[in-house]
Amino acid sequence: MPEVHIAATSRTELGKGPARRERQAGRVPAVLYGHGTSPRHVSLPGHDVLLALRTANVLIRLDGLDGGSELALPKAVQRDPINGNVEHVDLLLVRRGEKVTVEIPLNVTGEVEPGGLLDQQLVQLSVEAEATHIPPGLDIDVTGMEIGASVTAGDLALPRGSSLAVDADTLILHVIPAPTAAQMEAEIGVEAVPEAPEAAPAEAAPAEQAEQSE
Repeated sequence: MPEVHIAATSRTELGKGPARRERQAGRVPAVLYGHGTSPRHVSLPGHDVLLALRTANVLIRLDGLDGGSELALPKAVQRDPINGNVEHVDLLLVRRGEKVTVEIPLNVTGEVEPGGLLDQQLVQLSVEAEATHIPPGLDIDVTGMEIGASVTAGDLALPRGSSLAVDADTLILHVIPAPTAAQMEAEIGVEAVPEAPEAAPAEAAPAEQAEQSE
């Protein structure tokens, strides 16, 4: 995985007020930790961070740090719930050759057999990989899978150097029978509308009754 270079500057003012001013200036407060070192508070360009985080498990080269540049992986990202802007990032220091445990995306392609419904249990898989060779994701082709077929973590072919961080029998997805129209109606509480009762015949008016009795 290629490195993304981001210029970092040290932060000495901590707390909500200084962090708010950082964001107003278009920067993102971040904390760098790991390898037994004390956490370091840094400030990063907001636009560069937003672009970098579009890639899962992006490897970031932080330039401009005291003591030289460092490699890091994003471990926790806090976003604004309204506009999605990055508000804070926790970064984990890594080294080449070092093993890390990360979540990689699972991309499902294809269509199962007619009459079947794909039930995907996991959209990410926990794996252990070398920090600078993290798989970008895994593709799972479900074309033609029949009802009852399943895929577990152990069925996936991991790239060389990567290993599962979960049990091999962990269910990823399986194919179940597609619900019938009646089952779907029952599930959402839709019932047949009862037929309206037939209207009772109107009673004859007194004058009509007199005519009928004549």
